[in-house]
Amino acid sequence: MIGSGQSIRVVLYEGAGAAPLGDGQRLEVLRALLEKGYGLSVVRPGGTVSDARAGTLLVLGRFENGAPAAYVDAPGDVKVHFAQLDAAATGAAAVALVEAALGEAARRPPWKPWFPVIDYQRCTNCMQCLSFCLFDVYGVSLEGRITVQNESNCKTDCPACSRVCPEVAIIFPKYRFGPINGEEVNPEDVRREAMKVDISALLGGDIYAALRDRSERARSRFSRERDEERALAERQRCLARLQKTIEAMEVPPEVLASLPSADEVRARAQQARARAEAARGGGGNQV
Repeated sequence: MIGSGQSIRVVLYEGAGAAPLGDGQRLEVLRALLEKGYGLSVVRPGGTVSDARAGTLLVLGRFENGAPAAYVDAPGDVKVHFAQLDAAATGAAAVALVEAALGEAARRPPWKPWFPVIDYQRCTNCMQCLSFCLFDVYGVSLEGRITVQNESNCKTDCPACSRVCPEVAIIFPKYRFGPINGEEVNPEDVRREAMKVDISALLGGDIYAALRDRSERARSRFSRERDEERALAERQRCLARLQKTIEAMEVPPEVLASLPSADEVRARAQQARARAEAARGGGGNQV
């Protein structure tokens, strides 16, 4: 059994000594494992795993002579475990196999399924994402091309770098709305997502008209992506956790009495929703 404190990567092995998977089967297995959030590598004939850092590799494959015995490298930094895939293994079967091998560690996968993907057909290599990201997600290849180098540094539910990309070339597959989630990009998407103020318009045209147009684009984008139910649930969770914390700290009763109740939080959320609906319908000239 693999310990829950170790760094874990799952390897789908189709190299020497293992039978290959069918294209459809391979896609199903990979998709199921990625959906569960496991760090994943694929080894095809002639390939190797080049990023075997300290931790554990769990190797899945249709091994011709059965799964090999577990292996530990000389310094003991990398431990390799093997598991046998059936010829007709489904994605669900692969996930069950991994969970059986990982035990407690399977409950807390080390890699979260939130990461950016660069659409190189749209990318102009402007490097704005590299300059903007605070978490060292992006890097530059030896050929001078922008790349996603540290996807595990990316913060879940943060698609901010895609906002500054002028070509809408950064995709987050787990995002709920297009075009950031990979849907087809149209000219209006480019106009809305870029969120840039045209400098020439500011210098040679009506600055107030330009700012009003920018404000309308922002309102359109955020109203479309707003999730009131999710925001309300998060407020309620925070309120409950805060209540427990202050009770443990013996906060004075008058401070507790000043905290909003769950009903008050819900009422405020409804008021905010009504104001948002009014803003979407009424427009206005605020900048």
